[in-house]
Amino acid sequence: MTTIIGVKVSNRLKRAVSIQEVLTNFGCVIRTRIGLHREIDGECSPDGIILLEITNDESAIQAANALCDIEGIEIQQMKF
Repeated sequence: MTTIIGVKVSNRLKRAVSIQEVLTNFGCVIRTRIGLHREIDGECSPDGIILLEITNDESAIQAANALCDIEGIEIQQMKF
């Protein structure tokens, strides 16, 4: 089964290090990672969305839980 995890991040700059640590820990099971954010008047938006494709169900649960532990993170999941 494949799980797509959508991660909505508020205040990206403040949370970037914590998020990157989690993503690095699960790097072997993340098949695809896409970061989306807008540019506002030449500057990066403070909020963003990260899409993760994870093919291991147990790892997807663990990654989602680890990301949820970070303040300012909202998670949505799709399973195929």
